[in-house]
Amino acid sequence: MASPVRTRETGSLLHPFERGNAAGRLLLLVTGALVVLGTIFVASASEGQSAANGGGVYSIMIHDVAYLCFGLFGLYVAARVRLERLVRGAPMLMGFGLVLLAAVKLGGVTANGGKRWLNLHVIDLQPSEMFKLFCVLYLAWLVAQHHGELSRGRSLLVYTAPVWLGCALIGLEPDIGTASVVLMIALATLMVAGLSKGLLLRVSGLVVLTVGGYLALKPYSARRFFSFLHPNSDLLNSGYQLLQSRIGLGAGGVSGLGLGQSREKWGLLPNPHTDFIFTIVGEELGFVGAIAVLALFVAFLFVSIRIAQRCTNQAYRLVAVGIATWIAVEALVNVASVVGWWAVTGVPLPFFSYGGTALITELVAVGLLYNIAHDTSRTDDFTIGTLPVPTTRPDPRRPAPARHYAPPRARAPYRDTRSAPRPRSY
Repeated sequence: MASPVRTRETGSLLHPFERGNAAGRLLLLVTGALVVLGTIFVASASEGQSAANGGGVYSIMIHDVAYLCFGLFGLYVAARVRLERLVRGAPMLMGFGLVLLAAVKLGGVTANGGKRWLNLHVIDLQPSEMFKLFCVLYLAWLVAQHHGELSRGRSLLVYTAPVWLGCALIGLEPDIGTASVVLMIALATLMVAGLSKGLLLRVSGLVVLTVGGYLALKPYSARRFFSFLHPNSDLLNSGYQLLQSRIGLGAGGVSGLGLGQSREKWGLLPNPHTDFIFTIVGEELGFVGAIAVLALFVAFLFVSIRIAQRCTNQAYRLVAVGIATWIAVEALVNVASVVGWWAVTGVPLPFFSYGGTALITELVAVGLLYNIAHDTSRTDDFTIGTLPVPTTRPDPRRPAPARHYAPPRARAPYRDTRSAPRPRSY
């Protein structure tokens, strides 16, 4: 006897937790390895900072574990949420994210030269991290609902205005690193959705001009941004972090100094448990450990791409593409900054860098990927430029209107109108 097919409840917000998908299991396995290593290195890298704060040696790590518990709960809920309802509510989430970003500008908490947090007493909320997820969902909703109109430049600019407004608010914090990640998510999603090359080039050019204008108006930010090109020119200020990061990576060698044996974390390297945690990985585990961490991020990217390729719902596929771009770009930018190949812009290393909002939001994104891996719904073509699919469908409960039968008209009898042949004369 065949087992009954389990279907998701259409009336509830959550559906049962799905199991049995190979891509989903591999996603959880890779994420689990990243989270475990991240927690271990937060504990190791924060020893010096914890001692400087006057708390216990592992006080920062205890907070990180608490955030991890919230994040795992968020992953579980995201893996069960009905995706159609979540995508349908993306405009409201985007509006909520813009309100939070405006609240940061009006009354946020300032730390390390930036106003990026809202003090909720339980947690210092960082809305810019949440905005990445809201942006992913909003772009998927936008393409699903308005793909027929996004091929026109003016319509594209109007419909994507919330994304550009959010990037502007994040850039004013100032946090040019997070703003650039949001822009990369938007460009990658629109490219996969079928945006023409001409429009894509124009949007990219507009982004470059905006960033260039911002750096021109902020000379201090420009000097910090381009300091990686000549790090030895100002070793006591803008080049100090990169100098200490390279010293730590070089000290690690091939096999590292040993877990917990970092010297840079004891006041030499600023932010060792946040932006520069990869330096501690390389110092304590060496080149081998650093390559292993990079391999885990590459595996995460390939699993995410596999989930997107197998997804038969075009909107959910764009969500998977946005999440994959988000994690991959952040990992790439963070590692490139640590080794001196890119500017130090404060982009965290996903699942590793200490930060409550970032860790919780990243785990929620993993839950959505797991949810998408088990989804079997199908949609029509959402390629940008195609005509939108009608949203009104006939109600099966309403009887179809009766058709009146019209009998065919009676034909007149056939009459040969040709004249009779004349007799031939001989």
